[in-house]
Amino acid sequence: MTSGRGLRLLIYDDTCRSEWKFAGLTHTWILGERLYKILNRFDDSRAVSSWAEAFNWLSHIRSDEWISEVQYWGHGKWGSARVGQDVFDIRAFESRHPLYPLIHAFGDRLRPESLFWFRTCETFGGLAGHRFAKACVSNWHCRVAGHTHIIGPWQSGLHILSPGEETTWSVTAGIKIGSALKPEKALLSMPWRENTRFCLSSHCEKKKG
Repeated sequence: MTSGRGLRLLIYDDTCRSEWKFAGLTHTWILGERLYKILNRFDDSRAVSSWAEAFNWLSHIRSDEWISEVQYWGHGKWGSARVGQDVFDIRAFESRHPLYPLIHAFGDRLRPESLFWFRTCETFGGLAGHRFAKACVSNWHCRVAGHTHIIGPWQSGLHILSPGEETTWSVTAGIKIGSALKPEKALLSMPWRENTRFCLSSHCEKKKG
């Protein structure tokens, strides 16, 4: 595998479409993809309809190069990221899971400094979010980032976990109603909330909550 900067890749949910232009979030992500391309934020991108398609593409695209960053734009819930109704959560790291071979083939292309950024709602929130973040790091041996809040143009509750670290953000971060074990509703992102990024920001520096 070649050295150098490493590939920067973008994947996003292709299932949120509508016959009314811009009514579905996929249309918004397409616009974001085009703008990020103009700004030279990534080297390649892919709209996906399932996690199998996503990880198959991540495993094979320009396979002689290592991957320095992946951003996923889509939906999430506590401890999971979703492509439509297709759920990626801690169960996918079990050897009997259908995604397991693809996930680990993708992991072979990562380095400790690589980053997988889940730009999705709530994925790192609650106890399930802590467990999912730890599972990603322990299996991929790289940095992972995700949010505890409902995200949109503003994206709050961004946290990053690196190999060898423990989660430091509160298990109730971003939870409006419910508990860390059984959250019911998440907080909306706002400019003044903790660790907030704007949707056009590609900066994911480490901050502890």
